[in-house]
Amino acid sequence: MVARAVYLLIQSLAATLRFRLPPGSEGFGRQGTERLIFAIWHNRLALSLILYNRFIRRRDPTRRMAAIVSASRDGGLLAHVLELFGVRPIRGSTSRRGPQALRELTTCAEQGLDLAITPDGPRGPVYTVQYGAIALGQLTGLPILPVSCILKPRLELRSWDRFQVPLPGSTCEIRLGELVRVPRTTTEEERNRLRLELETTLRKLSEEG
Repeated sequence: MVARAVYLLIQSLAATLRFRLPPGSEGFGRQGTERLIFAIWHNRLALSLILYNRFIRRRDPTRRMAAIVSASRDGGLLAHVLELFGVRPIRGSTSRRGPQALRELTTCAEQGLDLAITPDGPRGPVYTVQYGAIALGQLTGLPILPVSCILKPRLELRSWDRFQVPLPGSTCEIRLGELVRVPRTTTEEERNRLRLELETTLRKLSEEG
């Protein structure tokens, strides 16, 4: 019941928002048939499923997505919300079920699903990319698409990630980075370089000005 209430709240709130794609982002949802790993900061999760359905699945209804969700109790609620949006939740994090979650996500990629990950989740530090996103790119062979959004006006919760909640009538400006590809034979040094590259890109996409 709580998950359905959250789902309906998100849908109702999203209906009042104005979505904007700035110059250079018009290709969102038109990347062709290539499946992707969507990487978005933990505090931008509120509208992430709305964005996927609005700009990806609306143009290609056959696309489906699997997303990694914390194995914690709070993650259980989020998993139910994801299912209501038609997304397959995969439970795991860096501290619990991490390797198993990566294997399950790899299977999802082999089945033709897009994947989604919060690279600084589930406990941060905020705006710091962990190795999970890079490992997922290496194992699946899928390119990582950095995604962020700027909400104005908004509320910021007093959580570790300063979770952002749009207000009714807010503007959501979507921002995309260049695809990050992780070769299967990547060395540890190269993985760290790609991790820092992804982190730098996501931080720049999230800057306001």
